[in-house]
Parts: sequence; C-alpha cells; structure tokens
Amino acid sequence: MLTTEQINDLHRLYWSEHWPIRKIERHLNMGWKTIRKYLDAPAQGPVRRDRPSKLDPFKGAVAEWLEKDPGVSAAVIEQKLRAAGYRGGHSILREYVRNARPHLAPKRAFVRMEPLAGERFEVDWGHFGALSYSGDARKLYAFALVEAHSRMLYVEFTHSQSFATFARCHIHAFAALGGVAREIAYDNLATAVVEHDGRLVRFLPRFLAFAREYGFYPHACNPASGWEKGKIERAIGYLRQNFWPLREFTDLHDINRQARQWLAEVANQRLHRETRERPLERFKPEALRPLPIIPYDYRDSTEALVHKDLRLAFDGNRYCVHQRYVGRRLTIKADSSSVAIYDRVEEVISYPRSWRRGQTFGADRFEKILAEDRPAARRSQAQRRLLDSLNGLCSPTLVEAYLRDMADSDRSLGRQISELLELIRQYGPEDVAGAIEKAAAARAFGADYIANILRQQKSPRRPQPPLRLRDPVLNELATDPISLLEYDAFILESGKECDDAPRTEAAATQPESHEPPSRDDDR
Repeated sequence: MLTTEQINDLHRLYWSEHWPIRKIERHLNMGWKTIRKYLDAPAQGPVRRDRPSKLDPFKGAVAEWLEKDPGVSAAVIEQKLRAAGYRGGHSILREYVRNARPHLAPKRAFVRMEPLAGERFEVDWGHFGALSYSGDARKLYAFALVEAHSRMLYVEFTHSQSFATFARCHIHAFAALGGVAREIAYDNLATAVVEHDGRLVRFLPRFLAFAREYGFYPHACNPASGWEKGKIERAIGYLRQNFWPLREFTDLHDINRQARQWLAEVANQRLHRETRERPLERFKPEALRPLPIIPYDYRDSTEALVHKDLRLAFDGNRYCVHQRYVGRRLTIKADSSSVAIYDRVEEVISYPRSWRRGQTFGADRFEKILAEDRPAARRSQAQRRLLDSLNGLCSPTLVEAYLRDMADSDRSLGRQISELLELIRQYGPEDVAGAIEKAAAARAFGADYIANILRQQKSPRRPQPPLRLRDPVLNELATDPISLLEYDAFILESGKECDDAPRTEAAATQPESHEPPSRDDDR
C-alpha cells in the first residue's frame, strides 16, 4: 500500500508533468498495475476479508425474538444468548440488534410554536447535584420559567421540589416578571399532575387552587414529549452550559445571588439565536395578567410536638421555645430564609433557616429563662440582690457567713432574705448593714433580730401620701407661710397675766366641789 507522499508524487508526475507510465515505473520503482490502480482511485481502503462471527450461529434466534417483540432490549437478548452459549462481545450484539430491529414508525415532524406576548409560560426543574454545608449534603434543584414569546428567563435554585417550594418559586417568578401569562405549560410533575390517561389530565387539587388564585390555565404536556415545551428544555440546557461551569458557591443564598446577576447581565441581555432580539427588549410586561395585591402564603408548613427539653424537630434540626409550650403541638412555617413557629395564628419566635443538620437553636436563651424561673434560682437572685445592696457598707464575707449561719437554723432562708430586703427598703441599706454587724457579734441569726435592733435605733421611714380632698379646687389651693412665733409670744404673755392677778379670799378658801349642798349646811 502506497503512502500519501508516494501517491502525490505519482499524480504530480503523470498529470502535471505528463510523464509516461514507463518512465514513472523506472523513477518510482513500482509496477504499471499499481500505477494504474492509484491513478484511477487515489484513496484505497483497507482490504476486508469476510471472517466468521461468533454471533452468526445465533442471528436466527435474534431475528425470531425481534419479530416476537420489536421493542425488546439488547440486554435481554444478550442474557438469553449467554444462556444459549454465546461468547461474543457486547458491542457487536448491540450493533446487530440496532440494525436488525424493525422500525416501528417513521419519525414525526412538528410545527414550531411562537406564542404571542403574555400568552404562555413554560416551567420545568433541573437537577444540579448537591451542595455541601460543612459535610451535610443537600440536593440542589433549579426551578426555571421562560416567557415563550421573548425567551425572558427566570431561575431559582432550591433544596426541595415540594409543592410549597414549587408554589413559592412561581410567586417569585411572577413578581420578577411583573405578572402571569394566560397559560403555563408543565411536564408531568408530581407536584402538578396526579394522573395522565391519554388526552385526559387530572391535576393535583391544591395545584388547581393555586392556578385559580393567580388566574392562569395549566397545560400538561403528553408523556415523553419534551418538544411540546422545547423552549424551557433549551433554557435549562443553556443554564447548564453558560452559568454552571467554573463557579463556586458557599450556600443557597450565594448561588441564587449569582444566578440573579447572570440573568440580569448575560441570559436576558444576549442576542437570542432564534428571535435575533434580546429577551429583555422583546419582553412586554404589559401583556401579562396582573397579580393579587396580597401574595398568598405558601411556606412549608408542619406541626411538631414541644418536648420536655424545650425542643421541637424540623428538617433535621431542633428549635427551642418557651417552657409554657411544653407538651403542645406548634405549627412551623419555613421558606428558604427563615423558620417561624406559631401557636395557632400567633408567632412565637422566628429563626434563620439553616441547611445543616443536627443543629440546635435558641437553647441558651430559653434554658436560661427556665433556670431563672425555678425557686432555687429565685432564691439565688434574692441573695445577689441582698449582697449588692449591702456592697461597700459591710464586709461581704460577714454577710455570707451570717446567711450560712441563718441557713443552719430552722428558719426558711428564702423567707429570711425576703424580710431582710424589706428592711432595707424601710430603713435603708446603711442601717441594715450596721444592724447585721451587731446581730452577728451577738450570735443572733434571723431577720426578726435585725428588725428589733432597727426599731430600737430609729423609727422606720414611712412616707405618707398627701391628703386629697373631695373638692379638686381645694387641692389646688396654696396657703401663705405662717410664722408661729407670734402665737408663742401671745401664749407666753397670757400666762404672765394670769400668774400676776391677786387671788380673793373667797376664791382661796372655797373648796372645789361638784356635790350639791346638804340639808345640815342649809340649817
């Protein structure tokens, strides 16, 4: 077999320089039959020799099985052939089955659909592996919606394909585009279609309720008919090829932030291959139907029992609430950013959404409240208040020792501390500190001893409220200040005059008696 260089030399000498074949024979050292063969057909293929195949004895059986069931797979045929003694390879069997299989039907042709502005949305999901949160892997999905007329695209990544997530993504897409189309086309999604029997479609009841709330007509494509919503199929392929490669993400919020930036700067600004227009310029938001004034609440909702440790479980994590909810079932509503806990319609508390698993939130806060509400904790708080009130007035060691000796007695320590705090309120911390020092020196342990010492020293300070008269006008009167010196001088002057007056004899000798005179006296 000649090389490419030899064939080129042969054709150059014969066709360009017009050498005779005999001269070419001597020059290139080859026979005239070879020269004639390569002049007639420059590209010579390899010589094929028919060799017997290991599949030849079994071709009749394969043809019989294909005639019986034209749709049988090559893998099933291979299993039967192996049992019958076939020792050939996989590739040769698959190629033979593909060529020998009868064509069931000719390929179909389709008419391209170009809806009007605001006429049709197309929706589908795309799976993009998983996102890791410190070792906790969460599956990652992309919700995609395209406006069929302009190819305006909306994308949102999620960790779930639940109905609530599906509905929230619709609401976010409607808000981003400024309205909703008359019709939305779907594949046979489990969150939308319950049953598909030929042309008859039964939708999920709550999906139909969602469609009625937002005023669009749902359209379910036929099974295995992706071309019926080819615009969203190509949009997801474009997302995989143009957005996904060579990117790094930290969490769900970061990937959605990058997706929104890519939509605004690349996807909706590119010159589309089919329309030859930019989607953002071709898009007509005024053609869409208006949205409800108040968006509906489609958060993930479930109920959970509050256990004795103040925790309730949701999505692999535990969230704490106040101890008054222990033993009750509370409602949890969550979206991609927050987890809110409700007691009927009243929100109890809200936490940021965590996509990790095995985490506990709010334990420090509510366990501290629980510890403070216990009787022993209240007693310790009262002790701290007592020590803080007497701080700097007497030795803390002396007060602590006095309280320990008081606790060793038969008295209730909590009640004794409460009475000491009341004495501080009545007499002031300075006097109570001095009384504690005297009681400690006398080895008298008890709040009643402290109160007795204080009563002996001074009266308690009891501020009296001002007297309020019934007539409000009298309450507003202000009296002039009066000096009592004049009254004192008047009393002293009157006393002097009474002492200087001479007493009469009758007055001096007449005894003071209130008895009536007797008959003897009258005689």
